[in-house]
Amino acid sequence: MKKVIDMSTRYARSEELLERALNTIPLGSQTFSKSKTQYPLEVSPYFIERGAGSHVWDADGNEYIDFVNSLGAVTLGYRDNAVDAAVRSQMDNGVSFSLPHKLEMLVAEKMVELIPCAEMVRFGKNGSDATSGAIRLARAYTGKERVAVCGYHGWQDWYIGSTARHLGVPRAVRELTHAFAYNRLDTLEKLFTEYPGQFAAVILEPMSMVAPESGFLEGVRDLCGQNGALLVFDETITGFRFHLGGAQKLYGITPDLATFGKGMANGYPISAVVGKREIMKGMEDIFFSFTFGGETLSLAAALATMQRMETEPVLETLFVQGTKVMDGIRERIRKHGLERVLSVAGSPAWSFLVIQDTPEYSSWTTKTFYLQEMLERGILTVGSHNMSYSHSDQDVARLLIAYDEILDQLSSALIERNLESKLRCRPLEPLFKLR
Repeated sequence: MKKVIDMSTRYARSEELLERALNTIPLGSQTFSKSKTQYPLEVSPYFIERGAGSHVWDADGNEYIDFVNSLGAVTLGYRDNAVDAAVRSQMDNGVSFSLPHKLEMLVAEKMVELIPCAEMVRFGKNGSDATSGAIRLARAYTGKERVAVCGYHGWQDWYIGSTARHLGVPRAVRELTHAFAYNRLDTLEKLFTEYPGQFAAVILEPMSMVAPESGFLEGVRDLCGQNGALLVFDETITGFRFHLGGAQKLYGITPDLATFGKGMANGYPISAVVGKREIMKGMEDIFFSFTFGGETLSLAAALATMQRMETEPVLETLFVQGTKVMDGIRERIRKHGLERVLSVAGSPAWSFLVIQDTPEYSSWTTKTFYLQEMLERGILTVGSHNMSYSHSDQDVARLLIAYDEILDQLSSALIERNLESKLRCRPLEPLFKLR
């Protein structure tokens, strides 16, 4: 039985904190994807106080099974004992120093050991650091300026200028970036034909909402070679979530450069550019340098995370539990006759509920109802299922029970055309699509 909850008080503290935060922080959050643009006001939490394993607690004390996991950065689970112990041990010796610490070398050596294209490594803090560093390096190495992109590659001008969120990006920068479609090799061929000999790099997420079709990644690799462009895999998502060696190891395609981040340190801030020695030596000539690039707590966390993944069935567990989630949701979509409205995309470790417009309702209205009901049932999600090693069978079962209840209500509301009356808030507004 679903509990009757007084929604006017469930998120009272969160809403107080949001109102206060908006005075000093644009959108009330440092991260766009964690802001009020993603969670409908009056039916959502806005501040988390603590986490443990697969669960988090908001500012009002409400408990959730977390399927966001810090936007995929938490792979093992919150407060993982091995990772936190490594961080505490290093903290006793210091965080940042006046010269490099050996952890920089140890983590770099581990990445070279695990990742096919990695012969040298440079660290950053965010995925945007790494992708931007890789593009600058590719431009320096090739002497060319244009970049072909496929997927989401961060907030920096060179990429975000090619999206609808390009306010503040100079037109001259925007004109150097060209998007092509995933699994559509012809769209990349067209770019090479239109701008012969002008592309420094092709950067793509090697796996996005769907798996690569046979021959697609191989074709991209060949086209780069034929046109003198470097191939860059953005493995910010796929690295240390799909395979220890990244999607490049999983699919057997070795890029020239690759970028990693998110789950490589179980939530601690670190990213990396890796690649062939001949190209990576260019890091000595371009400027890619950070005061906190060698910060030791994140490096200690990264090493402990990788070692844990090597010795325990972390990725196998993500796959098994994530498969249960995807299969279970698909079964419930069929059960409630919602195949024309809902589908599941992605991979077991990182899947999405895809919502289509209907003649009566936009996907945003449907998503608002979905989030309202999921959050009320103690499931934290933005429509994705970012699995962690801590997600138990009980967690998966609770998620699928919630889906069963919500899809039953959604099906009835669509038939009766009264979905808007089920909302206890204003619908979310359309935003630019990342993928």
